[in-house]
Amino acid sequence: MRRFVPMLLATLAMMVAGCEKKTQPASTDTDTSKQAAQGQGGTAPATPPAATPTSPPAAADTILLGVATALTGGQATFGISTRNGIELAIKEANEAGGVKGKKLTTRVYDTQGKPEEAAQAVTRLINQDKVVMILGDVASSNSLAMAEKAQAAGVPMITPSSTNPAVTEKGDFIFRVCFIDPFQGFVMAKFARENLKANNVAVLQDNKSAYSIGLTDVFTRKFTEMGGKITAVESYSQGDTDYRAQLTAIKKTQPEAIYVPGYYSEVGVIARQARELGLKVPLLGGDGWDSEKLYELGGSAIQGSYFSNHYSPDNPDPRIQKFVSDYKAAYGGVPDALAALAYDAAKVAVEALKNAPDTSGPALKAAIAQTKNFPGVAGAVTLDDKRNAVKPAVVLKVGDGKSDYVTTVTP
Repeated sequence: MRRFVPMLLATLAMMVAGCEKKTQPASTDTDTSKQAAQGQGGTAPATPPAATPTSPPAAADTILLGVATALTGGQATFGISTRNGIELAIKEANEAGGVKGKKLTTRVYDTQGKPEEAAQAVTRLINQDKVVMILGDVASSNSLAMAEKAQAAGVPMITPSSTNPAVTEKGDFIFRVCFIDPFQGFVMAKFARENLKANNVAVLQDNKSAYSIGLTDVFTRKFTEMGGKITAVESYSQGDTDYRAQLTAIKKTQPEAIYVPGYYSEVGVIARQARELGLKVPLLGGDGWDSEKLYELGGSAIQGSYFSNHYSPDNPDPRIQKFVSDYKAAYGGVPDALAALAYDAAKVAVEALKNAPDTSGPALKAAIAQTKNFPGVAGAVTLDDKRNAVKPAVVLKVGDGKSDYVTTVTP
């Protein structure tokens, strides 16, 4: 009997430990006070969405929205800003009374910046969590994987910041509140020719990113149409750390600028290595540069470069300054364009929920499609017949720890 008791206790301990592992939360439901406390440093679920147990269903007096974005990995600052922008908008909506007497809540999953994880996350949001709408992701490659699942299920999806045209081409349930790459590529091509007076530009693209490839295609075509010459097109893959071979090849073509339509995590390192090789020409890019990490990774090497973006926090518009102030109070930092776009996406979602007769997919789809001149903080949002936002872009110049407004380019 004495030998049996320790064995019994050990068995019970193992059973309890197993139960604890099985009951760990799989997602992050909206808790505005908790989110505000976490801010930019909030923790993200480390377990892939598809590997975690079923989440508890939403309460009858709530409307559940799904959020899938990169909270870890190379695009984490984008995903955290996106989550924060959405949560701020949801908090404001609930403080104003919610929608039709119900509180809004979200279930958030980490895509880790990977298309396969994004697809798993959105599948779970649809099939297990039964969300009425999906917000996300940032990277176009991830949103493409998500859009296919959402369209097939008839669940509306709004991406705040995926700019590749193919995302909304997945179907009529897929929307975005940002401009698309054909416009963004045109903006920087026009800026390079007219503002910088550049005649010869090289390109360094991420050959595994739909976002980067899309921007490259448009920029090279538009820059050439405007009389410029593309001296070289070199490629890398996300996660690379040594770009010296590509930059050396580019240097031989003597460009006056280098277009690098990638993400901050690579661009900062590319800038340092370019300067080490004696390439002193400005780098040009898109909204994928917009992160505080860019200044940390690039240091003085990235200063004097330019990128297109969706908004500037320096805009004196009272509505924008209120958003900046509220965001600072909640999360302790200046909101980047990803936060602003996510805030706008959530606001458009809330407006659609108010206007739709019910929360069915077809009803919400029709309500979102009617978005016209919605007063977003990243520009007024009007959705065209392809469910893309028609809006202006700004060009920013990278300075010491911040980026300064240079000009606005309208469609």
